[in-house]
Amino acid sequence: MMRPFFGLIKKIIQTGIGRTRLIMATVGFGIAMLLMLLAIQVHTDSNQLLYSRKNQNETADFLLINKQITNAMMGESAKSEFTPEEIADIQKQPFVEAFGFITSNKFKVTAAAPGDLHFYTDMFFESVPDAFIDVKNEDWKWNTGDNTIPIILPNDFLNLYNFGFALSQGLPQISQETVKALPMKITISKGLDVQEFSGRIVGFSDRISSILVPGNFMEWANHKFGDGTVTAPSRVIIKTKDPSNPVLVKYLNDKGYTTNQDKIKHSMTILIVQTIVSVIGFFGVILFLFALLVFSMFIQLVVVSCKREIQLLVTLGTAPRQLRRYLMWQFIPLYVITGIVALLILAGLQWWASNVLAANKMFIDPMLSLVTFGAAVLVLLLVYLVNQLNVRKYVGEVS
Repeated sequence: MMRPFFGLIKKIIQTGIGRTRLIMATVGFGIAMLLMLLAIQVHTDSNQLLYSRKNQNETADFLLINKQITNAMMGESAKSEFTPEEIADIQKQPFVEAFGFITSNKFKVTAAAPGDLHFYTDMFFESVPDAFIDVKNEDWKWNTGDNTIPIILPNDFLNLYNFGFALSQGLPQISQETVKALPMKITISKGLDVQEFSGRIVGFSDRISSILVPGNFMEWANHKFGDGTVTAPSRVIIKTKDPSNPVLVKYLNDKGYTTNQDKIKHSMTILIVQTIVSVIGFFGVILFLFALLVFSMFIQLVVVSCKREIQLLVTLGTAPRQLRRYLMWQFIPLYVITGIVALLILAGLQWWASNVLAANKMFIDPMLSLVTFGAAVLVLLLVYLVNQLNVRKYVGEVS
């Protein structure tokens, strides 16, 4: 007896629905849900591209920071130094994971190649904490009394020689192994106080463009050959999770600091991506609100168009609760199916994007994130609650 009864209700309701209205409401809801879930998934993927260990570029996580030299600072080296307040301000920034000083030599340094090479040049030394150095070598150590100084050269230094100076002067190009094997005489002096050491190249750095020596050697040499004064650093090094973080870039610009611009050049790209994601999410939310409005009006239209039939059914003994329940079960499968289709489309896009990015050495998960699935469930739950309130309201009004 219940089957003919519900069959009669279904026939009455379908008379008031209209296929075109139903299709339009469903398509609008599907597009809105797809856009919202797409914005959430793109946000998750962008975080993976920026912060996942699979995508991290080790040499891009470290920035050497110094003040930008202006005409007003020329001849006044103290203006290029960081004050204790400026150092404390840099250290407390949220994008700074580790902080270190770059210590410069306070004595004269010359390097010469013994024998027939006839090589002689003035040079400088700097030191940084070992945690910031990308060259791992057991010979990177110095103790008081050692006559050999381990040295790390910037890789760009050798490239400039091999592909610039050597080619233009008709000189032979040399490999890293050859440079490491070359003997070098290092002379350190301050006035009449002179001491000679043997220099040994132990590695080449892609991270720090400077001639590095161990920190304990620099401390000893500055104490022995320096003038005894303690000067503030003019360069510092930081470790940051994202060198192109727009907050970091803005901070450097506002403070008049500068660093390797090549490492922060993606800041504008990140801003564009974030803007696009925000716009997609915004339009998704707007469409979702419109979809809720359309479904609300749709339910009202169905109930109003079947007003007489519903009143007749209530008069014949049908409980309003049965009508509300049946109306809801006419729409619930529609919500669920639309949500599943949106997730399947998004899963296909995610799998395709994962393969395309992997071909370019960038990695994201080929599967949708749990956050995206959770958002889909919350959206369906919200739609269910809103429509349940509408059905209760409109059926109560006509019955």
